[in-house]
Amino acid sequence: MAEKLNPAVARDIGLRIRALRESTGQSLSHLAQLSGVSRRMLTHIELGQANPSIGTVDKVAAALGTTFPGLLGVVDHAPPSGVQIWSTPTDSWAYLLRAVETRDLSVELWRMRLVGDEVYSMGPTPGAPHSMVHVLEGTVLAVTDGQEQVSPPRAPTRSSRSP
Repeated sequence: MAEKLNPAVARDIGLRIRALRESTGQSLSHLAQLSGVSRRMLTHIELGQANPSIGTVDKVAAALGTTFPGLLGVVDHAPPSGVQIWSTPTDSWAYLLRAVETRDLSVELWRMRLVGDEVYSMGPTPGAPHSMVHVLEGTVLAVTDGQEQVSPPRAPTRSSRSP
């Protein structure tokens, strides 16, 4: 599944990136160099003409000294039902429910629904190398450093041999 930001979210994030970049006196070229996101893509994001992945927005946010929820403006101020970040035509979706940030820690609470064979892939968030996933239904396959983990854990298999 190609994750596409809700168009209104993409537009708001673009405006906030531009405002924050300009308030810090950074050029597009400098932000591109810091973030690893091309100048052209940054231009399209700021103008609301691109629909970047959350990973791309995370890179830009880190280069600006903030986070995805910080750019979205939901740190400690999310609406009660959260903000719909993306959805698909088959009714998969993700809402950012709440975010809390301190100097040393950023915590995001998400609610996601994946329908059928749809998948959601994500990489590590800069500055937040650890994740915790709570699965209410179904399973999650996490791959970290080449090691696979399935959540919830599978029941141990019993050997047919006697002890």
